[in-house]
Amino acid sequence: MADDQEKDLQKFLKNVDEITSLIQEMNSDDPVVREKAVLETEKRLLFAEEVQEEDECRTTVNRTMISPPQAPTKSADEINSGAFLASMEKDAKERAKRRRENKVLADALKEKGNEAFVRGDYEMAVLCYSEGLEKLKDMKVLYTNRAQAYIKLGDYQKALVDCDWALKCDEKCTKAYFHMGKAHLALKNYGVSRECYQKILEINPQLQTQVKDYLNQVDLREKADLQEKEAHELLDSGKNTAVTTKNLLETLSKPDQIPLFYAGGIEILMEMMKDCTERTLFRMHNGFSIISENEVIRRCFSTEGKDAVEETVCVSVLRLWQAVCSGNEENQRLLVVHPDMGRLLPSLLASRVLTVRQQSLALLLQLAQTENGRSLILSHLDLTRLLEALVSFLDFSDKKADSAMRLLTDLALEKRFQVWFEANLPGVLLALTSVLKRDPKVTNTSALCQCIAIMGNLSAEAAIRRQMSASEDFGDACLGLLARCEEDVDLFREVIYTLLGLMMNLCLQSPFVSEVWAAEVSRRCMSLLNSQDGGILTRAAGVLSRTLSSSLEVVEEALRAGVVKKMMKFLKTGGQTASRYAVKTLAICTNSYHEAREEVIRLDRKFSVLMKLLSSEDEILVGNAALCLGNCMEVPRVASSLLKTDIVQVLLKHAGGDAQKTAVQLNAGIALGKLCTAEPRKQGTLARMSSMWQPAGEFPGARSHRISLSHLSLTLRGFAVFCGPP
Repeated sequence: MADDQEKDLQKFLKNVDEITSLIQEMNSDDPVVREKAVLETEKRLLFAEEVQEEDECRTTVNRTMISPPQAPTKSADEINSGAFLASMEKDAKERAKRRRENKVLADALKEKGNEAFVRGDYEMAVLCYSEGLEKLKDMKVLYTNRAQAYIKLGDYQKALVDCDWALKCDEKCTKAYFHMGKAHLALKNYGVSRECYQKILEINPQLQTQVKDYLNQVDLREKADLQEKEAHELLDSGKNTAVTTKNLLETLSKPDQIPLFYAGGIEILMEMMKDCTERTLFRMHNGFSIISENEVIRRCFSTEGKDAVEETVCVSVLRLWQAVCSGNEENQRLLVVHPDMGRLLPSLLASRVLTVRQQSLALLLQLAQTENGRSLILSHLDLTRLLEALVSFLDFSDKKADSAMRLLTDLALEKRFQVWFEANLPGVLLALTSVLKRDPKVTNTSALCQCIAIMGNLSAEAAIRRQMSASEDFGDACLGLLARCEEDVDLFREVIYTLLGLMMNLCLQSPFVSEVWAAEVSRRCMSLLNSQDGGILTRAAGVLSRTLSSSLEVVEEALRAGVVKKMMKFLKTGGQTASRYAVKTLAICTNSYHEAREEVIRLDRKFSVLMKLLSSEDEILVGNAALCLGNCMEVPRVASSLLKTDIVQVLLKHAGGDAQKTAVQLNAGIALGKLCTAEPRKQGTLARMSSMWQPAGEFPGARSHRISLSHLSLTLRGFAVFCGPP
């Protein structure tokens, strides 16, 4: 008997697993999988109906007399299988049709529920989602949406039940694990909450950043919970400071007192915030609400031109917030997430009252010391007003300006800030442009450099750079600041260096703001090539290498200013970065003017400099060196002088090499073509080499360098430009 019960139990569990699997397949994004699941479900239902009818027939037979002999009936094997399958298919189609109709109704109810959720009417949202589930019981999004609404209503157990059902529909539903983790967190089931968030990471490793934030929230809430338990124990023990904190907050909750009454009480309270327990007691006894919702204190904050008393109140509150938030993440969270703080803190940072600005900045700097604090600032404060307020600190010539830019730098390094910045750049570009229009003589140089560096780092993103480059006013402001700094290069060296970094990024965007702008930038950079500062020289060459090709007129000016000689000097004495810029500039000049080619030959008679670049591991250096060398081969007798070197083998190696940049192969092929044009006898040599080229074999004469067909085609394409196919 026990064996039969065990078998029944195993059979039941197997059916549950199979039905759960069917539900998941019916919810699949693959229409083929869905259709198969529907057909399988219909078969199961039909089989269940047949079993039920068979049981009813048996019951009837058991309760009646045996009837007289009947005419023999057809066996089950003789039933028309075609008709049976046709009936099954028809029934399945009807059920599929009803399911599609129910899906339309469920989707409509889902949208209605979403609208209610956005309005904050969570009860109505729950009602709509529930009606939708009556239409379609395996629609996982309705379960996860209803779970989210239940969490808003504080009904965490129901939210957990809905998450379980969503996981029955789709065992990899990350939304279900997210809401489940949130519900368990609210119920203080910290370990289970962590497991839910870790499960998200197992399902989708790309959500690592989000999961890290969720796990951090669990850690902080658990830590806050332990703090509150310790504070309760201290309060129960009757410790004087704990009792005093509670009594002071009760006193401060009295309404309609004079401002100085609150200022005095807040100062006393601030002196008591010496350790974590007192800070925890402050929040446990609604300290943030008592202060923030006091009408007298609110009026002091909202007054634009504050008198001495209002200033005292504001400064006292800001200092108190610094004291209670020091090293206490939960207090930081409660302060920043308050609905009024999003606009209040940025507005205080831009206050006309210096002491209020200083204390506001000190509070934000304190918050920004931790990753969690920076996340709170970026998630809850009005970032446009905050950015404008921080930039306004450049008006100060002391450490306040440096501190403000340090805060802005810390925030700008966060991915969330970068996403916000890109989305809101049109609205903040005016403030950034005003920074570039400042007179460096009356601005904190260090802070100005930090601010420009932030813009430069952000402009490394193509989408941000595109918007900056599209602003003519922004581009002109860069030029204007560069011109003002050139009046005293030694004094404003740091500003010039940082500004050139920003302009290098802007010049990556094509087309430029205008040809006129690019030409003026080139002229400014050519002037800076006379500087004795290595950093400025390198960056000026970098900008020039990106703007020079915008106009032949500018190339002519550069040649008259001796740019070829300066670039050759860079190649002989500069580092890899400077050499990159220099050889690119030479490639532009020699590509356009015969005079530039002749000057390169005069300065590098044996081509030792360019030949050395061809042996570099840097593909950008190699590609531009090959182009420059090919340009120089158009000068009479140059090709003959190169025949004494191993130039053919070197160029063949690059032409058929495996460089990532196709310009390396193409430019090497072009150089070979020009060499053979000048020296016909080499054309035959190259033709013989090409005829021996095998798809995956060794190439004789190319120093056993393996060459692919794709690279061969690039070489021959360049070669054919000048001497036809071999």
